[in-house]
Amino acid sequence: MVTRSLLSNTTCPEAMKTTSEGVWQGDNPLHFALPLLILQICLVVVVTRSLAFVLKPLRQPRVIAEIIGGVLLGPSALGRSSTFLESVFPSRSLTMLDTIANIGLLFFLFLMGLEIDIRAIRRTGKSALVIAFAGIQVPFILSIGTSLVLRSTIIKGARQGPLDVFIGVALSITAFPVLARILAELKLLTTELGRLAMSAAALNDVVAWILLALAIALSGSGSPLVSVWVLLSAAAFIAFLAIAIRPILAWIVRMSPEGEPVREIYVCGILLIVLVAGFVTDAIGIHALFGAFMVGIMVPKEGSFARLLTEKVEDLVSSLFLPLYFVSSGLKTNVSTISGAKSWALLVLVIINACVGKIVGTVLVSLLVRIPVREAVAMGFLMNTKGLVELIVLNIGRDRKVLNDEAFAILVLMALFTTFITSPVVMAVYKPARPMAPYKHHTVECATGMDSEFRVMACFYTNRSIPSVINLIESSRGTKLHRLTVYAMHLVELSERPSSISMVQTARFNWLSFWRRRGGKMVEVAFKAYQKLSPVSLRPITAISHSSSMHDDIITCAFNKRVALIILPSHRMLQFDGSLEYTGHAYHVINERILRNAPCSVAILVDCGFGGPAQVSAKDVNYSICVLYFGGRDDREALAYASHMAEHPGISLTVTRFMAANSLNVSQSSEDKTADEMAIETFKAKKEEKTINYQERVVEDHAEVAAAIKDMGRCTDLFLVGWSSSVPPPLLENQDSPELGPVGGYLASEEFSTRASTLVIKCYDPDCDPYSKQYCLEGGLSVIPATPDKDIEAELD
Repeated sequence: MVTRSLLSNTTCPEAMKTTSEGVWQGDNPLHFALPLLILQICLVVVVTRSLAFVLKPLRQPRVIAEIIGGVLLGPSALGRSSTFLESVFPSRSLTMLDTIANIGLLFFLFLMGLEIDIRAIRRTGKSALVIAFAGIQVPFILSIGTSLVLRSTIIKGARQGPLDVFIGVALSITAFPVLARILAELKLLTTELGRLAMSAAALNDVVAWILLALAIALSGSGSPLVSVWVLLSAAAFIAFLAIAIRPILAWIVRMSPEGEPVREIYVCGILLIVLVAGFVTDAIGIHALFGAFMVGIMVPKEGSFARLLTEKVEDLVSSLFLPLYFVSSGLKTNVSTISGAKSWALLVLVIINACVGKIVGTVLVSLLVRIPVREAVAMGFLMNTKGLVELIVLNIGRDRKVLNDEAFAILVLMALFTTFITSPVVMAVYKPARPMAPYKHHTVECATGMDSEFRVMACFYTNRSIPSVINLIESSRGTKLHRLTVYAMHLVELSERPSSISMVQTARFNWLSFWRRRGGKMVEVAFKAYQKLSPVSLRPITAISHSSSMHDDIITCAFNKRVALIILPSHRMLQFDGSLEYTGHAYHVINERILRNAPCSVAILVDCGFGGPAQVSAKDVNYSICVLYFGGRDDREALAYASHMAEHPGISLTVTRFMAANSLNVSQSSEDKTADEMAIETFKAKKEEKTINYQERVVEDHAEVAAAIKDMGRCTDLFLVGWSSSVPPPLLENQDSPELGPVGGYLASEEFSTRASTLVIKCYDPDCDPYSKQYCLEGGLSVIPATPDKDIEAELD
């Protein structure tokens, strides 16, 4: 009777209704599940993105901001206010929040699995293999002592076996996605150090998940025999995936042709497989995340299917759902539990053990495989990077009662500290010196004025630009006296998306496969065909970096390759309907920064379909090129480039020199006037050739200049103009393309109606090249070259 009376007086909290009837009906939206969840998601995204923006100058990965954001929203900071906690994160909403966060985490772990290529791991060299195992074994051994100390002080009564494994995994793990983003931020992705670190981290990631499965199996409350059954069931599940599911996934990949979008039914089917795998592994007892991760690994990485699948899923998962998991962890992290000298001493002990085990172990093994001391130290700190997987391990340990609140908070702060120090320490330690070779030819005029190699770097973003780039290269090949070497640089933006990591992996191991995946067959066939039929030496390069630092990669690579001219795509790109569309402010800024700091001359191509939509063979080249010459250093450089192009038998060159009448006020120094006259006289010496024409026009005002240019545009395929011509601005009242100069901006405007392409050239200015020495000495860049000093033909064969 007493028991029945007690039960009748006990009331469970009322479940939250999904939606409210509105504030006008007297409902508080925060008392209903859907509006509360919307508020929670918005708050989490705003806080984490704001912190990411603040930490960006420190080159910290976004996961740092997400962890800190979660902790700040939890009981350690804002959550100390009971009003805030009960209003925004009430206890009855946490189950729903955790469920949605884990759904997002489930799919994110699937994306992580997609990033890992088992074939690439098999190709891992002995050095990376040894570094990976040393980075796991040494901290794992030291973690036994750590777990003994924690068990005797703050986790009394915990079972020794599961605690040892959980602490060991937490201290020995390397966060592969976080490491990749740190390497990208530091421009080390494609260095030998970055290659070794990425290979070792990928292997470390796989081993960590195996150890985590072992830890989960051991942490069960049943007998040891149950743990054995859990492990055997997990092994059987993996075998089933490899034997039954992988062939299905391979068939789906084969049924998805290159260059075509993935069919919705295939995406739905694979996501359903991920959910079923999560259900099965949860039923087995090793957590649903393990099944999702294994399905991601099983997806074949051939072709572009894995990348396209990632791009379809990643934005919603990583932008909205995944931050919820960090908040879910932050709500469980109470820094105030770390109080007193004993707790803080334990935090210091855990951090020291984590750093000593991982860093010292990695450094010693790196030195044994003959890695230089500075690189070995940098490798140690890189391999000590923690992140999302670390939080997953700690959350599972807490949920399974292996870790208590205080130990959980200590280990979260350890992960935060070890990751935070990685970027500044590596920046301070790793500064590879590069020999400074002589850089003689900074300009086209210098490179083509003598019997020497003419080096050009042609950059492009999309395969839509490939035909115009190749046609421009063919038009620039000149004669055998000036051997043309072209570095074709594919510019790829690196983002926070998981697909960026798989993109880097592909490019690191096989640049040709990367080009195929990014541009389909068009890129491969176009460059292969051109190399076979042309004497031009063509060397492909891929630059993968954030848009904010892409100009650094271009400038650095141009300096290292000693090019005389960088050809950049304009921020106005040709669309399929023939119009020029503004592609974004980022590309505009990239071009402006390169113009200011380039170690050589720079040309910006406003492509209106130069040569047509397809590559033109050498014998069919028949282009009319016009130089608009007003005077000045940039116009002289444009004239020098045009003179070189005129050596091609299929090029018809016209140089129109605009002479200012008295009414047109043009300020020009006597040195410039003398140099202009010398350049014109030198050019006139070539006028005997039938394909070269020279004419002069006296103009009274800007209207006459514009009318003359429009008249010439009717029969011209390509205009060559100087960036800062001596014609006074403006030809246009509203100049929205200042990086193209006064004349180039007019030619790219809607007012200029003809469809001729424009090449705007800015001559190298040694006074505007402040970074040459810095780049040469420090030399960090995210550039993936073809096989060094080999032409593309050798690779394509």
